[in-house]
Amino acid sequence: MKLKGPQVIVGLGNPGAEYADTRHNAGFAVVDALAAELGIKYWKLVANAQVGETLLEGDPILLVKPQTFMNLSGGPVKGLSGRYNFDVDSVLVVHDELDLPAGVIRLKLGGGHAGHKGLRSLHQSLGPDYARVRVGIGRPPGRLQAHSFVLQKMRGSELEEFRVTIAQAVPIVRMAVVEGISKAMNEYNRDERDER
Repeated sequence: MKLKGPQVIVGLGNPGAEYADTRHNAGFAVVDALAAELGIKYWKLVANAQVGETLLEGDPILLVKPQTFMNLSGGPVKGLSGRYNFDVDSVLVVHDELDLPAGVIRLKLGGGHAGHKGLRSLHQSLGPDYARVRVGIGRPPGRLQAHSFVLQKMRGSELEEFRVTIAQAVPIVRMAVVEGISKAMNEYNRDERDER
């Protein structure tokens, strides 16, 4: 089957062990889980991003983790677009989403950045018309600030539930790539009553 959807899967996150198991690294976590499923063991540094190359359904895809920290994510993706000759229509971005309850995953094509610093950087570099997989992390409890919440290390059941969500995102990404973003949206965005 020929790929119908994006061929460049960009996971957003922050590099370094201190950011592992934080909500803001949902994009990295999904890309790592997909890489493990596809047997990618070698990553190379290109244009300030870790890049894994493989085939899906016989066609080449790129898995990308920008290494510039979240708020500068657009630069590496823009740099890669010149090296690998792709445009915004080929890009699927996986990111954490405060505006979705924890565990909810939704696809979206284009739109605003809603204050997400990684998306804002991508908007500046690519424009707004890329596809997204939004991994819900929910809103911070009590008076905890959003920036502290997304960078907070998860532990125990919270971390276990997050890892379940990451695993659930992988087939969604695969479907978006293989069958197209529209079909994946029809399949996985059916019940939007849980969005608020």
